[in-house]
Amino acid sequence: MKKRYDKPMTAAEIAATTDRDIDFSDVPGLDDAFWRNARLVEPDRTQSVTLRVKKSVLETYKAQGKGYQTRMNAVLESYARTLTKPQ
Repeated sequence: MKKRYDKPMTAAEIAATTDRDIDFSDVPGLDDAFWRNARLVEPDRTQSVTLRVKKSVLETYKAQGKGYQTRMNAVLESYARTLTKPQ
């Protein structure tokens, strides 16, 4: 019997979990109808730009470590999505 979890697992617990321990019973199967209606969605590509930001903003993101540009992009993308929502 598969173990149900009462609380979210830590990263260490997830890493220690084997495929055999994962309960896939609530995941629907991918039948022929799914593949007939499937469509390819290309990932949103990034574009290199020159952007001026305040030194304090850049230093704050850099202080968080590797991946600061990705995090900055995520914040900008999140804000951009609020601008394109239908009113």
